[in-house]
Amino acid sequence: MTELLCGEDPEPSDRSPAGPLFVPVRPGPAGCAARLFRTPLGDRTAVGFTSVRKLAATLGPDQTWIRLAEPALRALTEPLGVTAVTIDPQFSAPAPSPVKPVKPVKPVAPAVALRIA
Repeated sequence: MTELLCGEDPEPSDRSPAGPLFVPVRPGPAGCAARLFRTPLGDRTAVGFTSVRKLAATLGPDQTWIRLAEPALRALTEPLGVTAVTIDPQFSAPAPSPVKPVKPVKPVAPAVALRIA
């Protein structure tokens, strides 16, 4: 059997992209924290983009970011139990909107049981 060269392999074993990633962050009490996301199956994942244009197309132009290499992003999120890194996701669910407060409901008097004699 002929061994495939990396250039011929449809899924090369090298998982890291070339160059640093643009990693979405959120403000935190000690500075910035990497935003974590969920995969369609519900698993937590770190996310990195190969360009600011791709990050803005997916998360919006106001999303703040930092530059990190993939190994640094993995080292940052691994203590949190997040081992997956998703590169250049094409879409994301919108952020949850605040829930309107619910009006309190007046308590209903308990039903009275009728006795039939």
